[in-house]
Amino acid sequence: QVQLVESGGGLVQAGGSLRLSCAASGTIFSMNVMGWYRQAPGKQRELVAAIRSGGSTNYADSVKGRFTLSRDNRKNTVALQMNSLKFEDTGVYYCNAELASLAYWGQGIQVTVSS
Repeated sequence: QVQLVESGGGLVQAGGSLRLSCAASGTIFSMNVMGWYRQAPGKQRELVAAIRSGGSTNYADSVKGRFTLSRDNRKNTVALQMNSLKFEDTGVYYCNAELASLAYWGQGIQVTVSS
């Protein structure tokens, strides 16, 4: 059973930085896609950033230039470096991974940016 374990997050002032990490366990295969979604209060869950095993990335327009996603295929880990955080980045961040057409989700981790 694939499990995603998230770490990082917390409270930070606007303009600050945070780093989220996610590790996938329960499989010997490298995830096809790994990334992060977020859900703000009263809003739908949205893609923040995703990275394929080949290294190609996809970022939400709202985070381009501020967030950087990286992964380690051998360890099945992904990290999201978030810089120049804004109040609107506040929300619950979920790690996501895809393998063989199946999607897996982490429990979610809170990121709060104070203005």
